[in-house]
Amino acid sequence: MTVSFARLRLSFISVAVLSAAIAVPAQSQAQEAALNFDPAHTTVNFTLGDVLHTVHGAFGLKKGVVHFNPASGAVSGELVIDAASGDSGNKSRDGKMHREVLESARFTEVSFRPDRVNGKIEPQGTSTVQVHGVFSIHGADHELTMPAQVELAPDHWALTAHFSVPYVAWGMKNPSTFILRVSQSVEIEVQASGGNPWVGK
Repeated sequence: MTVSFARLRLSFISVAVLSAAIAVPAQSQAQEAALNFDPAHTTVNFTLGDVLHTVHGAFGLKKGVVHFNPASGAVSGELVIDAASGDSGNKSRDGKMHREVLESARFTEVSFRPDRVNGKIEPQGTSTVQVHGVFSIHGADHELTMPAQVELAPDHWALTAHFSVPYVAWGMKNPSTFILRVSQSVEIEVQASGGNPWVGK
C-alpha cells in the first residue's frame, strides 16, 4: 500500500513538472514580446571598404523598442540612431562623412521601423528570420530587409542583424577622390540584448 502511494505521488509530481515545462512556451506564445533596446547594451557597427584598407566605426543608439507577437507574427516599433555619433576614429575622415555624406547637422537621426517578419520566431530558443521595414536616412525612407538572429528566453533576449546600406544609390554623396576610392555601400551590424521580453509576465 505504501509502495503504491509512493509511486502514485511520484507520477503526480512528474506530470506536474512536465505540465509546467510545457506551459512556459505556451504562455509565451500567447503574449507579446517587447524588445527594449538599451543604448548601453546595443552596438551599431559599420564597415566601409576602400582600395587601401577597410574602415570600421560605430554609431550610438538613441532609443528603441520592438513589439512582437509570436502567435500572429505582428511586429512594430522603431530604432533611432544618432546620426552625429558616427565615429571611425579619424577626425578628418569623420568630419567629411558628417558634412558631405550624412549631413548629420541637418538630418540628425537614422531610424528603422520594422513592419513584418519573414520566417518563424520561436517563443523559446534561437531563430533566424528576415525582418522587413522602413529605413530612414538622410531625410528619405527606403524599404529594407535584413537577416536577423533572434533569441528569446523567459529571462532575456538577444539579437544580431546585419545589412547593407547603398548610400550612393540612395542619393548621398560618394566621398571617393581621385586617389581614394571607397565602396558605394556600407555594411551595418547591430547587436543587442535585454532582460525579460515577455509583456505582462
